[in-house]
Amino acid sequence: MFSSEAADAGTKSDRTRARLRAIALRSFRERGYDATTVRQIAAEAGVSVGVTNYHFASKNRLVQELYVDVQERHRAAAVPALDGVDDLIDRLTVIYRTGLDELTPYHPHAGEFVAAAMSPKSDVNPLSAESAPARDITEALFARAVSGAKHSLPADIADRLPAVLFLGHLLLALYWAYDRSPGQERTSRLLERGLGLLRLALPLVRLPLVRRPLREMLDLIGEVRS
Repeated sequence: MFSSEAADAGTKSDRTRARLRAIALRSFRERGYDATTVRQIAAEAGVSVGVTNYHFASKNRLVQELYVDVQERHRAAAVPALDGVDDLIDRLTVIYRTGLDELTPYHPHAGEFVAAAMSPKSDVNPLSAESAPARDITEALFARAVSGAKHSLPADIADRLPAVLFLGHLLLALYWAYDRSPGQERTSRLLERGLGLLRLALPLVRLPLVRRPLREMLDLIGEVRS
C-alpha cells in the first residue's frame, strides 16, 4: 500500500491514481495477471471503471507500473550491495541475484505474466517501447556494475556489455518463471555456473583474434535489445 503522507499529497486526482496503482500492484502480486481485472481494481478503490480507465487506459498499462515498481525495488536493493565490491563478476552476481529476489513474490503467477508478454505485439513485452522505463532502470544497473568494477576489458567491449547482460537477465527470469525446484535453486545453480564461465571467458577478449568477432557478436545481440 502507500503511506499516509503519499495519500495526503497532491490533488484528489493524484490520490486516486496512487490508490489505483497500489491496489493493482498488490493484486498482481497476490492474484496474478489473469485474476486481476480493471473492474475489480475499480471496485476495491471505490471508483468507476471509467475513472480507472482515465488514469490507466488498460490493465497492461498497470502491468507497466508493476514493471517499474519491481525494477525500482531492484535498484534500491542492488546499489547499496555494490558498495565495496570491485570484482566484475561479483558485481554482476549482485545485480542478477537482487533482481531475482525482487521477483520472488510473483513466482506463483509468473507463467501468466510470461504468457501475456510473449507476443511480439504485446505492449507488456519487456522489449516493447512501452516497457522502456523499466528496461532502462535494469540496463543502467548493469552499466553501473561494469563501470564501477576493476577490470581490464577494452572500452568497446565494456560499453556493449550492459545491453547483453540485460538480455541475459530476461532469459534468466524466463527460466526462473518455470523453475519448480525448491526456492528456484535450479535457477541459482544456472546463474552461478553461467557467471563462472563468464569469469573464465572475459580475459580472452583482450586477444585480437577474439576481440573483433566478439564485438560484432555483441552488436548483433544488441540489435535484439533495440
